[in-house]
Amino acid sequence: MKNKIYIHTMYYLPEFGSAPILMRELAVFLSRRGYQVEVISTLPRPPHHRDYRWKIVDVKKEDGFIVRRYRTNFTVHHIGRLIAWSMYTLWSIWNLRRVKNGDVVLLRLPPLQLGVVGFVANKLLKIKIVLSVQDIHPDLSIQSGLLKNVYAIKAALAFEKWIYTQSDAIIVISEGFKQNLMAKGVCKNKLFIIANWVDTDFLCPYPKENKIARKFDLHDRFVLMYSGTITLSSYKTLKKIMKAVKDLKDEERILLVIVGEGLKKPDLEAEAKRLGLKNILFLAFQPYEDLPYLLASSDILLVPLDREKTQLSVPSKLYNYMSVGKPILTTSDKGSEVARIIREAGCGFYTDPEDEGTISSTIKNLLDSPKQLDVMGNNSRTYVIENYSRDNILSLYEKILTE
Repeated sequence: MKNKIYIHTMYYLPEFGSAPILMRELAVFLSRRGYQVEVISTLPRPPHHRDYRWKIVDVKKEDGFIVRRYRTNFTVHHIGRLIAWSMYTLWSIWNLRRVKNGDVVLLRLPPLQLGVVGFVANKLLKIKIVLSVQDIHPDLSIQSGLLKNVYAIKAALAFEKWIYTQSDAIIVISEGFKQNLMAKGVCKNKLFIIANWVDTDFLCPYPKENKIARKFDLHDRFVLMYSGTITLSSYKTLKKIMKAVKDLKDEERILLVIVGEGLKKPDLEAEAKRLGLKNILFLAFQPYEDLPYLLASSDILLVPLDREKTQLSVPSKLYNYMSVGKPILTTSDKGSEVARIIREAGCGFYTDPEDEGTISSTIKNLLDSPKQLDVMGNNSRTYVIENYSRDNILSLYEKILTE
């Protein structure tokens, strides 16, 4: 029997988002390859919490492997999230009592403090640790203004560096991430670039006129769509996009559709009301099985990055969008990884996050360019199949986790 692999991910199905989906697909892949797999996560947050309401710990066998969920708090406030991250870290350390020598522990960051598990596992129990770094913290908190105190910043950066020293290997999702960590003194030999992946069989092109488009009356509109968690970063940039759409008020065909939930959704709805924006539609997250039809209902898919985050993130939604064969419009610095992918693929446009005028003119130019949109959509699909298909990427994960 092959060694056991423990996958620590704070969020897991049935919660919405890329992390739950990607980590399930990784666990299924490894399990089918003959590895013992256990996922260590948290009890789902509302609205998915009902089946787990009175539980502290929940253990189930799903898809051939164990999923172990622990309770944290459900608040979405910044302090509440910090408490939840810390609770999850303590639960993860507690779970190490079950890990044996020769097993491998994969920690999906953020939260950054989850890396403390690496210290206990590696230094005290001699267990191999692999980090999967999906966002660069504390850089994002510093650049977004959440972390301002100079002493707190110094402490956070020192803590980050210490976390990386506790691992045997670190997987990052882009060259930019690798350069960032190397500049902080992380050993080059520890770093491996593996992009996130997409299930190109499931997320495939569908006609624009489909059951979801009919349900929400999207099929006869020019739809700009964002689908994802509404975070502080996406909120700041979606506000700019809303203003750009407001400038196109004479173009009645345009409809901005924002799908998702998150801490800043009420503020975004309030901003739309303040602007008097009529051609906007807010939707809750739709069932995952409807995601291909939802994305197919769009004409352009949006990847909003603010100026602070443009160098520090490659959202998984980018690959999902490309997989359904749609053009991409991102607010992103031209030197970012997202802009590089769009240039290489020839699948869309990138604009300055602060330049509402360029965002507006780009949208207007595409309104009557169906052939150009078709070409970019086809380029999206071709590029993602060649570079980010699921089994090819997951084989790279298997190699690092087992070697």
